[in-house]
Amino acid sequence: MLAVRCLLFAAVCARCAETGLREWVRLEGGLPTAEETVQPRRLLQQIHSEEEVLHTHLDTRARNLPAGTQQPIHVAQSSFLVEAFGSSFILDLKLNHNLLSTDYVERHFEDGKLSQNMGGEHCYYHGRVRGRPGSWAALSTCHGLQGMFSDGNFSYGIEPVGSREQEDHVLYRMPNIDLLQLSCPGCILNISEPKGQTDVHSDNKLKDGDDGSKEEKHVSRKGRRRSKRQVRRGQRNVQTETKYIELMIINDYEMFVQLRRSTLQTKIFAKSVVNMADLIYKEQLNTRIVLVAMETWSSENKIAIGDDALLTLRDFMKYRKESIKERCDAVHLFSGRTFMSSRSEAAYVGGICSVTRGGGINEFGSVGPMAITLCQSLGQNIGMHRNKERMTAGGCRCPDLWQGCIMDDTGYNLPRKFSRCSIDEYLRFLQQGGGSCLFNKPTKLLDPSDCGNGYVEPGEECDCGSLLECTQSGANCCKKCTLTHNAMCSNGLCCRDCKYELRGVVCRDAVNDCDIPETCTGDSSQCPHNVHKLDGYTCDAGQGRCYGGR
Repeated sequence: MLAVRCLLFAAVCARCAETGLREWVRLEGGLPTAEETVQPRRLLQQIHSEEEVLHTHLDTRARNLPAGTQQPIHVAQSSFLVEAFGSSFILDLKLNHNLLSTDYVERHFEDGKLSQNMGGEHCYYHGRVRGRPGSWAALSTCHGLQGMFSDGNFSYGIEPVGSREQEDHVLYRMPNIDLLQLSCPGCILNISEPKGQTDVHSDNKLKDGDDGSKEEKHVSRKGRRRSKRQVRRGQRNVQTETKYIELMIINDYEMFVQLRRSTLQTKIFAKSVVNMADLIYKEQLNTRIVLVAMETWSSENKIAIGDDALLTLRDFMKYRKESIKERCDAVHLFSGRTFMSSRSEAAYVGGICSVTRGGGINEFGSVGPMAITLCQSLGQNIGMHRNKERMTAGGCRCPDLWQGCIMDDTGYNLPRKFSRCSIDEYLRFLQQGGGSCLFNKPTKLLDPSDCGNGYVEPGEECDCGSLLECTQSGANCCKKCTLTHNAMCSNGLCCRDCKYELRGVVCRDAVNDCDIPETCTGDSSQCPHNVHKLDGYTCDAGQGRCYGGR
């Protein structure tokens, strides 16, 4: 039996060596993963205790929104319970306020017509598994739970089975690696510059502006060409300062077809991928990925997308230069096609901030693998190289041969971290003047709410004020600026014991003959606006007439 297992392992290793990690994940799904059907539950605090109660309704859209609110607003923090594989996972999540920029725009083409809207539903969270050191989570709650989380030992992917959020979800488990580690302790640093530099990294190299007809042509240069902006940054510490990649995503027609021909599902999926990639970049590179725009080709592709990833990248960057007007640092294509390549992406090395080279293409996969693919292609944009050549020469090795590192072609499961060598390449790229656009902080779509200031802000369902103020009024109905289980309200003249007052109950008495008493509407905690009799009505037993409510 041992001999059989050894032969099987050797076959697996040989297959991975032939195809590379990305191809292995795409074709075989990696090593066998465990899978269970689960029914997540949202946790809400009870009215008269600190205990939490399970709720089958997973929706995180805030209640009691002001009239006229166009886009749904999701609560700033929420918790969920997922029970599977003999364990209970409590996911404590906070809204990722940095995901969408203030001028974020979504558009799609349908029947040849352009449909565009500003803003978008923001239901994308980062968080942790309660009580599990080293855990992480990147999930969306637009329609059920979708995304990935880790308990520190295993990583899990979750997505709804049906179209309704109350239905079953599928949870799959794979061996984990800690994405929060900043470096690979066993990496051998390679401080010297690579012998040659190429504009594109994929199975073949393509020089910027080449027509791609000579696919096997390798472009190399002696030394590194110094651009005008490659001036060392002596005034700032590029490692400690937060960087921002303003990213635009374009979903091609095949991507749209893969996601049930639904524009909504396509946008949700793409934002979930970026949300997870942002978590990795935030924790390891001190860099945020901010979406500024998304375009979905829901009728037909705007460029020819073939099997050759490099030709597709070339044509895609031409489309960006000629057709994309949004200001962004990089534009990436999410494609539903499978390219004739052992890798799932292609991108220009060091092309960030450039209109002609700031971009990449990424193959379709589930949220986790596609997020890693995006991390790779964006990594090349910000100066990282594939480590395969240097690993062969012994210059840089990822210490975890089982999991591998993000920019490597080794490992048998989905990697979650950059090697120390890749991080050093990124920092060196910045120190030499590359990536100047990454230091421009974009404005956020939603500023984080200040829970406890007494004002109900976007992302809050209630806010009873400080701990002392909440103790005096509203604490039973409002906890962590979220309404407790079965609570309708927490304050207001038409709120009693966390419920709306009945319709017709007087909430504001008349102050004189010209005033009119206001009554509760039965569907709001707030007393209606103060109104008075029209001018000219008699008052004071017929001795006078009303004017301005007096």
